[in-house]
Amino acid sequence: MAHAVQKMAFVGQAPWHNLGNQLPAKQSIEVWQKEAGMAWEIRTTPVRYMTEQAGTLGSIMTYEDQKVLYRSDTKEPLSVVSGRYKIVQPREVLEWFRSLVEVSGFELETAGCLHNGRRFWALAKTGKETVLKGSDAVKGYTLLATSCDGTLATTATPTVVRVVCQNTLAMALNGNSSAIKVPHSTTFDPNAIKKQLGIAVSSWDGFLYRMRTLSERKVKSHEALHYFLKVICATDVQVDPAQGLMNERALKTVQALYDGKGKGSEMASASGTAWGLLNAVTEFVDHEKRARSQEYRLDSAWFGQGAALKQRALDHALQLVA
Repeated sequence: MAHAVQKMAFVGQAPWHNLGNQLPAKQSIEVWQKEAGMAWEIRTTPVRYMTEQAGTLGSIMTYEDQKVLYRSDTKEPLSVVSGRYKIVQPREVLEWFRSLVEVSGFELETAGCLHNGRRFWALAKTGKETVLKGSDAVKGYTLLATSCDGTLATTATPTVVRVVCQNTLAMALNGNSSAIKVPHSTTFDPNAIKKQLGIAVSSWDGFLYRMRTLSERKVKSHEALHYFLKVICATDVQVDPAQGLMNERALKTVQALYDGKGKGSEMASASGTAWGLLNAVTEFVDHEKRARSQEYRLDSAWFGQGAALKQRALDHALQLVA
């Protein structure tokens, strides 16, 4: 089966099973646009339908309240939306990072398209980073993503990445996500989002303090089991119609990741700690959880059920140090 990630570009180590085009560091926005498969536009056309009269074709009619979105390059349809739907173009996602790269020291690391262009994103390092005990490096990123089928608002998310395993986690404090969301019913204002994001990124130090606290919190075996039961097997986590079997398999997997099979699980920051519990879940979601394809795994880990599971894992981990 062909990989479903339409196209992706990256700098550094190849993510997601070596998919995508590798680029040298510090490439221009225009190079990123081409190599990430984002050098096309979303175009619109009215929704039309053919009437029938006594078995023969009638008139071509237009449905004024709806429009079809399609790709300018392949002419492939993307979605049908209302006439009030505000489009965000692929180039706008990359262009949003231009001043951040040129002035604020951000570095683009990945960008690409999902679901044949229905979703697209760019991820950049912010320059924020720290090292937890045992040389466990954690770096700050910003993810900007949107959709053209109504399934995702244009969303800027402060994100942390644990370097040793490339686990991703959206920054959140006190149970509240730091993501900035712009629904497609309103116009995307790049500068307004940057101002709001600046406030969110300023919470990096507070978030980092909590991660350090997790790495210092030793966990007993019964606490670890109780944590995984609450995160993985809670009744409000709808994983699959065959939920019991799926949760049992997931439970065994995260326990094994925590007990030494996970990348970086032997480090002083993670071995037998609440930080280790959290990273067992994030590694499970990002790399181990069953998915139809790498595209669906990435989509889930950043925007869907996987992201919700990681947030749940963070919330319960922070309860251990409250």
